[in-house]
Amino acid sequence: MRALWKGAVAFGLVNVPVKMYAATEDHDVRFHQVHAEDGGRIRLKRECEVCGRQLSYSEISKGYEDSSGRRLIMEPEDLENLPVAGGHDIDVVEFVPSDQVDPILFDRTYYLEPEGRATKPYVLLREALSATDRTAIVKVAIRQRTQLACLRVRDGVLVLQTMKWPDEVRAADFGFLGEEPTIRPQELAMAESLVETMAGDFHPEEFTDDYREALLALIDRKLDGGEGVVVAPEAAPSDTGQVVDLMAALRESVARSQAARGEDSGRDAGSAPERSAAKRSSAKKAPAKKTAAKKAPATKASAKKAPAKKTAAKKAPAKKPAQRSA
Repeated sequence: MRALWKGAVAFGLVNVPVKMYAATEDHDVRFHQVHAEDGGRIRLKRECEVCGRQLSYSEISKGYEDSSGRRLIMEPEDLENLPVAGGHDIDVVEFVPSDQVDPILFDRTYYLEPEGRATKPYVLLREALSATDRTAIVKVAIRQRTQLACLRVRDGVLVLQTMKWPDEVRAADFGFLGEEPTIRPQELAMAESLVETMAGDFHPEEFTDDYREALLALIDRKLDGGEGVVVAPEAAPSDTGQVVDLMAALRESVARSQAARGEDSGRDAGSAPERSAAKRSSAKKAPAKKTAAKKAPATKASAKKAPAKKTAAKKAPAKKPAQRSA
């Protein structure tokens, strides 16, 4: 067993270091909620009823709602100022007769084991309780809360049983308690005789959980026969909580790509040859423009001949000296 808690039993000036272990365990057959169609596990999600978002633990606070429906949000700093039980002591308050402790108060049961060299004071306390037929009423801090508990002896071991606070026990308020029907002495004698014939010692090992045994037998029988057995399926990705249609995603991607290039995504496939033919006809007209461009240098050549006229104009003044000699 694994120790759940370590501390010390303190009574008077005596301290008994102990370890605490769970004395009981649950053997119920536990079922999971699954999808009847494919066997998938049903997962509970932390979803806000107002905004509809799924929340992480860091976004969740404690809340209190009164009878009128008003809801109060408790902040961590509000709870820090509350008295929190600390320490690891089981403080004995008093020793009371064992028959005065009503079993209805009992909650959880734990075994206490002496730690280290505490065996002698542990045995001393155990023997004192057994000899006096008394139970120790104690207070102990478990999970930062002070709880009422009792110490008693069972099979040579000190047993710690946490207890309900008195206001946690409901009163048996039933109408028939105010009515006292008349019981004849003969009826009472017959009832007492029946009780005596069924009297015996209590041996808990003689009792079994018939429902649990029948349920386990049913499970084993169905597993061996393969009835209702499914291979645990892999969970679907839950990034968005929805199953993505691959073809729809591809079509949407194509449409967005065409829109980004300025193309009309609504055209059918037959318009593609028309676009190809238009490209080819425009490609054929392009060389004609290049031929016209090649003829342009001829104009530049004729422009180069213009300076020859200027040279002839410069030779005209040479005739004037001949006229002066005549």
